[in-house]
Amino acid sequence: MSHRIHDIPENDRPRERLLRLGPQALSDAELLALFINTGTKGENALQIGERMLRDYGSIRDLSRLEPAVLTEIKALGPAKAAKLAAAFELGRRAREASKPDIVLDHPRAVYDFIGPEMQALGYESVRLILLTTKLTLMRCEEIFRGSINESTAAPRDLIRKALVHNAHAFILVHNHPSGDPAPSDADRRLTRRLRDAAETMGVILQDHLVIGTPSESRAQPYFSFREHGLL
Repeated sequence: MSHRIHDIPENDRPRERLLRLGPQALSDAELLALFINTGTKGENALQIGERMLRDYGSIRDLSRLEPAVLTEIKALGPAKAAKLAAAFELGRRAREASKPDIVLDHPRAVYDFIGPEMQALGYESVRLILLTTKLTLMRCEEIFRGSINESTAAPRDLIRKALVHNAHAFILVHNHPSGDPAPSDADRRLTRRLRDAAETMGVILQDHLVIGTPSESRAQPYFSFREHGLL
């Protein structure tokens, strides 16, 4: 294959194919090439896209990389990594905007909404779900990665996010990569502090869910503080 996109016949170049046939006609590597735009010595943009897919497995896997990690990929750098990160985020936002109202009024509904995604992670992730007065989804975001404790998940910081977005209620969710959703002492302490602080600020801690994995030894692959009468 040529090392320059311009050496590819014009009708076969990713941009021209997209304009002629529509974006759905392009391969994942061709779509990546449009954002990468320029190649390096020895690789054109399309070849770089193909290499990224070989190294990381899929567009989905690439989309879950932090921007800082994208910048470390050979031939990208900050500018191209920023464009790719922005494209992935636009896709996520468009997908969220197209969904009907998601009602998260029960622990099982929360688990169905976010559990499978969090079970696939090899690290601990903490998510904050903001809710309307009807307990429908307003937004969901990862607030940090790593073991949950009172310092990294300060109640005032979590509640501030809920107040900034004028949320009626919120749900804290984190996963245990070990698979066992049983809450730790730190999980319990944080939940109590968060509940008390939320009441003071006039916002509702609807639940705190710990996501584990399915097992014959436990009834649910998650632990709900509300379901267990701890809220």
